[in-house]
Amino acid sequence: MSIFNIFSKRQKDDLPLNKVKFVVFDTETTGFNFATDRILSIGAITILDNQMYVKESFEIFLQQEKSNPESIPIHGIIKEHKYNKVPEKMAVTIFSDYAKDAVLVGHHVGYDIKMINTALERHQLPTLKNEFIDTNYLFKKTKVINYLLKNDKNYSLDEVCQELNITTHDRHNAAGDAFLTAIAFLKILHKLAESKKITTLSRLLKL
Repeated sequence: MSIFNIFSKRQKDDLPLNKVKFVVFDTETTGFNFATDRILSIGAITILDNQMYVKESFEIFLQQEKSNPESIPIHGIIKEHKYNKVPEKMAVTIFSDYAKDAVLVGHHVGYDIKMINTALERHQLPTLKNEFIDTNYLFKKTKVINYLLKNDKNYSLDEVCQELNITTHDRHNAAGDAFLTAIAFLKILHKLAESKKITTLSRLLKL
């Protein structure tokens, strides 16, 4: 039987965190307009039992009909680059199959989920219904000392990595950012387990 077992929602919510399958992912896109911009690449890595499964990592590049010159200096992906690229429909289908019932994790993850769901809808495919966790939100929970104080700051992935002593590399590359986010996520979980006794998925989702 696969180590990546499928659980019902109730069973999964009651699971200890080390029994939950997380898929940490990131997208690179041509811009931030959900209607007109497109996904350039998707990178992801699986976490289970506090381990990153590097051999199970995921990276895919999408065929492009257009490119945005303004975004190229950020991600470095151009239309003519010699990546092995696949059509959008195939890419988002493969990612959906990879994610399955996992809890999705990302930095400002709502944006990435909406980009992928917009692409899925464009091809009349089922959208992602996975539970999800934003590492920006979780990181803020490690910094709030007084519950009466609200932390409204949005932390960049670079800021999170700096504060958690994570060496950054391959930034603005979907696979590289997913890897860095996964390391940050594991460190954040450790801090939350120590400070707030967060050890189950249900408690993590209720933070």
